[in-house]
Amino acid sequence: MTYAEFFSEMKGKFMEADVSNIQEHLAFQFNITGEAGGIFYIEIKNGELHVEPYEYYDRDAMFTCSADTLKKLETGKLDPILAVTLQKLKVEGNIDKALRFKELLDSLK
Repeated sequence: MTYAEFFSEMKGKFMEADVSNIQEHLAFQFNITGEAGGIFYIEIKNGELHVEPYEYYDRDAMFTCSADTLKKLETGKLDPILAVTLQKLKVEGNIDKALRFKELLDSLK
């Protein structure tokens, strides 16, 4: 799978999330390693979601993982806290805001 294919799939999935109840600004950058590697970000601002294939310099948190790990997180097959514990997901930045990523994942189910 190419980065373009992976990004398109992830953007489609994340755009289904209901973030209308999140009024604060959250910005997460994803650094995908290995196959389908690349960078994209998810921004939530005033209850609206944006997913773009760029680096986000004013991010709250940065997540580094493989495409496979992110797919497992997105589908609920892997808990984000467990992924960090297993060293499948690296998190940098504001940990309080990084934990809000789980809310985004929960809104996909």
